[in-house]
Amino acid sequence: MFSTLFAIFGSLGLFLYGMKVMSEGLQKVSGEGLRALISNMTRNRLSGIVSGTLMTTLVQSSSATTVMIVSFVNAKLLTLRESIGMIMGANLGTTTTFWIVAFLGFKFSLTSIALPCVGIGVAMIFFRTPKVRNTGEALIGFGILFLGLNFLKGSVPDVKSNPELFSFLADWTGHGMGSVAIFFVFGVLLTVLVQSSSVAGAITLTLAAKGWIGYEDAAAIVLGENVGTTITANLAAMTGGVEAKRAARAHFLFNMVGVFWMVFLFYPFAGIIDKITPGDANDPTHTLYHLALFHSMFNLTNICIQTPFVKQLAYLATKMVRDKASNQSDEAHIQYQAPNLPQTGEINLAEAEREIKGMAELTREMFKGFNEVYERPDEDLGARVKELKAMEERSDRLAFDITQYLIYCTSSELSRERLNEVTVMLRVISELEEICDNTLDLVKLAERKYRKQRVLPEGTQEAIRNFSGPVDQFMGFYIQCLSKKVTHADIEVAMQLEETIDASRKKLRREAVRRMSDPSNIKSEMLYIDILNNIESIGDHSLNILKLLSQID
Repeated sequence: MFSTLFAIFGSLGLFLYGMKVMSEGLQKVSGEGLRALISNMTRNRLSGIVSGTLMTTLVQSSSATTVMIVSFVNAKLLTLRESIGMIMGANLGTTTTFWIVAFLGFKFSLTSIALPCVGIGVAMIFFRTPKVRNTGEALIGFGILFLGLNFLKGSVPDVKSNPELFSFLADWTGHGMGSVAIFFVFGVLLTVLVQSSSVAGAITLTLAAKGWIGYEDAAAIVLGENVGTTITANLAAMTGGVEAKRAARAHFLFNMVGVFWMVFLFYPFAGIIDKITPGDANDPTHTLYHLALFHSMFNLTNICIQTPFVKQLAYLATKMVRDKASNQSDEAHIQYQAPNLPQTGEINLAEAEREIKGMAELTREMFKGFNEVYERPDEDLGARVKELKAMEERSDRLAFDITQYLIYCTSSELSRERLNEVTVMLRVISELEEICDNTLDLVKLAERKYRKQRVLPEGTQEAIRNFSGPVDQFMGFYIQCLSKKVTHADIEVAMQLEETIDASRKKLRREAVRRMSDPSNIKSEMLYIDILNNIESIGDHSLNILKLLSQID
């Protein structure tokens, strides 16, 4: 008995490890495609569903996908409504595991599939081409996954040979909806225990293939697994903000509503699947196909039913998680969750890229705020100054959070190119932080100018405005370049902008030094020169960002 259990646990461990290796390899192979997937996921509801489906197919874990979605919502990269579409897609994407196991898991000799995959994969990882190496890694993972499945198939005894081993399952069958309820709860607990609906599904299919459970009992377990997988996202959301908790609740509501309508249609729905699927549903050789189709059709039907009611789902989730009295602590921030789930380094990097772009846009907004304060000396802009200082504090927190997140990303197996990209991102964050510091210094200089009533010669205000123009243009340029590959032509444009800024600063500084021949102008002109130096420093950091981005392959 104990040896059987240990063999089952060992087989599941091998299955999980293979899934992890395959997932990471697939992510590396499709790195650029994943970035396109992340950037397009908010285009409309359908694109959200497709993105969720493809992401889950790649990482082979709906739990991992939904935790990422919660993280996206927490970082304000997705709205609650947009996240619901992706959650729907994640549910559909998890059905791919069922089809893989149904078609290959018990029909062929798994070692005849697994060993060639591992052999070819090992040979491929010695190639110099990154794409070939990454494909080899995915093949090794695929092979290990099927080795685990093969051991699992061999570890679970046949019902005819060992009728007493799982005899308790026989006591749960034959009670109509009572049996459905029992096996539903079993599915929930199984998924919570193994923390992966894919693994829970593999166990269910193995039990069905060995004849321990019938088609309808297994279908009830599948429904339970759909609810059990929502627990992971809700646990991940516990440390997140209000919106993250709402996304997790929306996931729970979506799956529970699906189970609710299925309770009333369970036997008719299962009967329809039985009629359209060849073979006897309770014959173990055909049960797997029935279950795979049941799982797919249930999720597809559930999506079709609930897609028009996304607004209502979001409303219910909002009611379940009320706004905080003060939302200061609920500020958007990037974070990683649930390190026990399959690591998704490529997708995490795409999220980090979006967050860095948000930080870059914040730097430009701060610079525009300085110009606004500087050019309106006759107005009381104390509230605006306070807001700009708060933005600088927020940028510091963002820099810390993104840095921690990128360090977490390196804990997963990333390709050499992606590791280089992480290094570049970390240095870009440092440059953006310097720009924020320069801008804060500018705001403080503007404050000092008005507080101490420093009077600058006529024309200097317009000179600052004209000097700031190319810098603002430069900031817009590096924001644009964060979303594309930087070319040699882009670097030339950046060099021209920097030369223009540097030449203007030298000209304005010479004029200021000339005016300092009058001792009464010294303090005002020194403040003016400090403003020029800080603006020019922003231009230098902007050029550094472009040079860094050009290092990404």
